[in-house]
Amino acid sequence: MREGAGFRWFRRVALTVVALFTAAPLWVIVSSSIVPPADVRGPFHWIPRSVTLAPYLDTWATTGLGRSLVNSVVVAAAATAASVVVAVFAAYAIARFDFAGRRAFGLLVLSTQVMPAMVVFLPLFVVYAAFDRWWGIGLIGSHGGLILTYLAFSLPVCIWVLTGVFADVRRDLEDAAAMDGLGRVGTLLRVVLPIARPALAAVAVLSFALAWGEVMMASVLTTQDTRTVAVGLQSYLSAPSVQWNQLMAACVISSIPAVAGFVAIRRYLMRGWTHPL
Repeated sequence: MREGAGFRWFRRVALTVVALFTAAPLWVIVSSSIVPPADVRGPFHWIPRSVTLAPYLDTWATTGLGRSLVNSVVVAAAATAASVVVAVFAAYAIARFDFAGRRAFGLLVLSTQVMPAMVVFLPLFVVYAAFDRWWGIGLIGSHGGLILTYLAFSLPVCIWVLTGVFADVRRDLEDAAAMDGLGRVGTLLRVVLPIARPALAAVAVLSFALAWGEVMMASVLTTQDTRTVAVGLQSYLSAPSVQWNQLMAACVISSIPAVAGFVAIRRYLMRGWTHPL
């Protein structure tokens, strides 16, 4: 079906408007991070009248942002890796094996996405406190407790997405692999996963984004030494005296690892959009 000229112009205008609405706040953050404090407090200028890197240097030296970044990278990377690995095997079992309770398990996984976060988080907090009291396993205030929490929240949606993807993989490819002597695990690792790489990239992005930007649970489960960058930004924002150019610089710095991770796997995401299963 051939597109008309009117539709093409409408699409260009709509995409331009969306791009401007997306880019404008980002430019405000970046431009505000490279100006002196007086310029931030005054009227906003789309083109900065003076440029300085002092907000970045001051933020890095005075706020402990480096430690928070390391904590966020450790927690987000571990939670993402665990979510993807567990979701792969769980989703493949749901998509390919006919076992008792298969449908009920799938509905249970999906139903967790409609519950408020606090409904799940409060029991988890009680369990963590019990582990510390009874067995001396300190999950509160450690990276491990936060990783397990993000795993619990991201795993259901990862399983749900991958189940649909694995179900669409042609069974004759797996049958051919079985005839060549591959077992179930070998077929999954050598046949199914290479086909599903775009979906794996998508669920990895979802898991990483949840772990990187979440504030509520991280503010409860972390200490001054283990707090993530999102908690650090919130603490800086609630300080009695806020240097807005330094806060914007901290926002820019904290977004670099997430943006770098997305750029690293963007080709898999694009392949999934342009060449679906």
